[in-house]
Amino acid sequence: MTPDQFRRIALGFPEAVESAHMGHPDFRVRGKIFATLGAGAAARGVLKFSPEQQEMFQRIAPDVFEPATGGWGRKGWTWLHLRIAKPALARDALATAWRNTAPKRLAALLDDAGS
Repeated sequence: MTPDQFRRIALGFPEAVESAHMGHPDFRVRGKIFATLGAGAAARGVLKFSPEQQEMFQRIAPDVFEPATGGWGRKGWTWLHLRIAKPALARDALATAWRNTAPKRLAALLDDAGS
C-alpha cells in the first residue's frame, strides 16, 4: 500500500481531516488524532488502538503491525508497515482507530453504513 492510499482511506471516514503533528501528516476526527503517516524508506502509518486491539492485529498480521516504541506502544499505538500492508487490512485497521477516537454518535454512522 502507498502513503497516498493510506491517506485516501483515512480521509474517507466521516469528519476525518488531515493536519500535522511533529512534522508528519496526521488524521483527526473532531480534533483528535486517530492515525499519523510517516515518510521515507520506512514509510509507515501509526494507528490509535487499545492494547487488546494491538495484540489482535499483531496476531492477524505480525509482519504488518508492530507496537510503537516506548510508552506510546504500551498504550496501544501501533505501526502499520505500508509496503506490506494490503489495502483491505489497512482499511479495517484505520476504521478501528477512527472508531476509537470518534464520538460514539459519529462512530455509529459508520456502523450503520455497514463498514
